[in-house]
Formats: sequence, C-alpha cells, structure tokens
Amino acid sequence: MCTAIGIKSNDNYFFGRTLDVCSGNGERTVITPRSFPVKFRAAETLKTHCAVIGTALVVGGAPLYYEAMNDCGLCMAGLNFPGNAVYHPVDGDKINLAPFEIILYILGKCKNLEEARAELKNVNIADISFSEALPHTPLHWMIGDASGEIVVESVEEGLKVYDNPAGVLTNNPTFEKQLFNLKNYAALSPYNPKTAFTDKLDLAPYSRGMGALGLPGDWSSPSRFVRAAFVKYNLKPEKNELSESDFFNLLESVKVPNGCVEGATGFQYTVYSCCCNTMDKSYTRRAYSGESVKSALTEENCSGSEIVICG
Repeated sequence: MCTAIGIKSNDNYFFGRTLDVCSGNGERTVITPRSFPVKFRAAETLKTHCAVIGTALVVGGAPLYYEAMNDCGLCMAGLNFPGNAVYHPVDGDKINLAPFEIILYILGKCKNLEEARAELKNVNIADISFSEALPHTPLHWMIGDASGEIVVESVEEGLKVYDNPAGVLTNNPTFEKQLFNLKNYAALSPYNPKTAFTDKLDLAPYSRGMGALGLPGDWSSPSRFVRAAFVKYNLKPEKNELSESDFFNLLESVKVPNGCVEGATGFQYTVYSCCCNTMDKSYTRRAYSGESVKSALTEENCSGSEIVICG
C-alpha cells in the first residue's frame, strides 16, 4: 500500500508519497552526490551523474531508494505492485536494470521527464534480486517533473510506459484500469449538488459536501487513487501558491491510520509521508507521529564522492 502524487503550482513542482507498510526498516534520508560511483549488476557504472536525495535503505554501501529527486528537479517513486509486476531475463540488446536499481539509474542519468521517457525505451527490468536476504519486491513506478508524470510498469508483455494525466499512482490494478475507473466518479463535485433525480420530490441538500457523496473513503488502492485525484484537482491553497504544507494536507487525504488495515505481519499504516520541493531542492519526510526531517541538495553535499546520510 502506498500513494504517490505530483502537482505543479505556478513555478514550483511538488512530488511525494505515503509509505504504507507494517513497520519501517531503518530507512534514512540519503544523498547520492555526483561523483559517487553507482554500480549496477548488469549495466555500466555511472561514474558521474546527477545528485539524488530521497529515502533509502543503505545496504553494503549501496542506497536502495524508495523515492527520490535529483538536482534537476526530476522525481521518481516505486510502489508495490503484487501479482502484476513481472521481471524478465537479462536481454543483451537492452539496458538491464534490477528493480532496486532503476530509481538511481533514471535520476542519475536523466535531467527531465523527456530524457527519462527516451531512456526507458532501451530498458529491461531484469530478474535480479539484491540478495537472498532481500528478495524481489513487485513494483511499478511514477516519474514526474514540472512538465507532468508518467507511469512505468514491467508486466508479462514487457515494459509499459503510460502518460499519467491524473498525476497519481497507487497499487493494483494496472495503471490503465485505475485511470479508466475515474470515469465512474465523473459526477463528483466540491459544489452543492443540483437535483437531477426528479422534479416531483423535494431533494434539496441537507448538508455541505454532498456534491462528493460517493467519493470512496476506504484504503484500497483503487479508492485511494480516486480520492487522491479528486483532492488534488480541487485543492485550494491558502495563498495563490501551493505550499509544502498544502502538499502534506493533500497526502493526509490518503493517510492510513494504524489499526485499520490488516497486513501480512501486523497492521499496515502510513509509516511516513514525504515531499520533494523542486524549487529549493529540499526533501521532507514526515513520520506517522508528525515529526519531520528536512534536508536539501546544496553544492557542498552534491559534489562529493561518498553518500551522505541526513536523518
């Protein structure tokens, strides 16, 4: 369970997600500077690349990113995609990337969404796990910048890349089905409804908010997709410019309270939410408790050759 959202506001672009699992795994905010050699199992090492910041699990000196932003403002997140994600054998005619490598590869090599889209034409998500202790996680990905968003899914037929006009991603089903499902909610509105049922009955609204009656409130992935898209496109910031606080309020609409969703090893809940602010190149991770850690890409921490653990 997770929800990712991208949203543009005037000259700024925000990208972030919720991580909805049973518990954290010691993940930290990690900066991969431009001269840190990024090694891949079946692709060439990136000796120099864009600097990257985001939440990662560092294993054996390698940052395994959950989501991240590079110093050019391109963002990417991986979300659970069980039952649909298929990773393929190594293909000698492709750039072969393990699923845990693709975020750092794309954000390291690509400065914008156009470059990411072009790079993905040559990519194969290979059936390579990190180790026996860290087997595959079935994932799909959302990539975004100020120009928009795309979704990347490695399925039985191969790698599929979709334009994402909603700027939202959750989990199952496949993205094209999630987008189609929005048609079922086309009548929802933030405004008071007008009676269309019949003119023979007095059916005047008895409460505010009835224009959105039928907006799903559960935490299933299709419901979170619809709710996130509805709130995103109807959100009114306090000022003319969307703020980081507004973005976290948007993520709150899909936050999962502890105790409401049974998982495999306990109850799943929103362990953290995060916000990539591409204007000031800052990354904020907010824990379930509300505590926040904010870090930013600076020339100093972007220029080194060793990863930086911020918090």
